[in-house]
Parts: sequence; structure tokens; C-alpha cells
Amino acid sequence: MSFLVSALTASLVAVLPLGTVAGRDVTIEASFRAAGGPAAPQAVTFDTQAVPVGSRVTVTERAGDDTYVELRLRGVEANRTFGAHVHQKPCGNKPNESGPHYQDSEDPEQPSTNPAYADPRNEVWLDIRTDRHGDGGSAATQAWRFRAGQARSVVIHEHATHTEPGAAGTAGARLACVNVPFA
Repeated sequence: MSFLVSALTASLVAVLPLGTVAGRDVTIEASFRAAGGPAAPQAVTFDTQAVPVGSRVTVTERAGDDTYVELRLRGVEANRTFGAHVHQKPCGNKPNESGPHYQDSEDPEQPSTNPAYADPRNEVWLDIRTDRHGDGGSAATQAWRFRAGQARSVVIHEHATHTEPGAAGTAGARLACVNVPFA
């Protein structure tokens, strides 16, 4: 019996090399790599000064009756505020390939800048302030769950997220992206 359990555990590790999926928990740990090449890496940087190649990212999702998402950055630009959001599509080799923000209630007008839709209750906002070492963390809890296959990445943006009408949800250029198989 223990051999069967060990074999099953080994096969699960082989199937899930990019992160851990335990029940409804997902954790992705990755190093940022430069954009380019035939396939986008797990974590890609488009601005190597703000998010250097080799800097690290961890994203954790805990899904139950609600959704908890945590973002941790290590070795990025120090003493800086970044915007960060869950996006609909996976990362690509170009910043906009990750699509728009994931919204629980979708704004019929995209890109969404209406604060009735682009707000931290309807989207997952993970704005983050780094310390003098370029490390930081943030988390958000939502009273809803992601729709299957419709939340695929976390994008790190240029600055903190705006909240005013006409700019709500915007946070400047897309600096980096990490693929996450949200539950």
C-alpha cells in the first residue's frame, strides 16, 4: 500500500512541476526571465530594470467559499509601489497578451475604467510596496470564486492602481507577468 501511495505522490509531482495544487490551493514560485523566444516562461519580465531577470515571484491562491490571493516579490526595484492584478489570459512574450483584468461582474465596455466594475471588490488588486531590498507582499480576499479557466495570470504594473472615473483600474505599463492556474 505504501508503494502505491509513493507512486501516486511521485506521479502528482511529475504532473505539477510549476507549482503545488493541493485541493483548491495553488502556489506558484518562479524566477522572472526575459521576454522572447518560442514560448513565454512561467514568469516573464518586460522591464528588466524594475523587475530584473532572476528576481522571484510567489503567488498563492486559497479557494474555498471565498478566494484569497497572495503575491510576494523578491529582488525587484527597491522602495517602489507597483500595481498588480489578476488577468484573464496567460502571459505571453508581449505585455498585452495577458488580456484584461479578471472581473467577477464583467464590464460590458472594455477596457474597463468604470469604478462600478474596476474596483478592488470586483477585481483582484494586489498593489505592492517594496522595501529597501526590493522585497514585498500583498494579499486580497474576495467573496467570490474565479470562473473556471478565466483567470490565468498576475500582471505587475508600473504604479499603484487608480480609482477615479475614466482611469479606475489602470496602473500604467505592464512590467512583468506570472502564469497562475487559478482554481
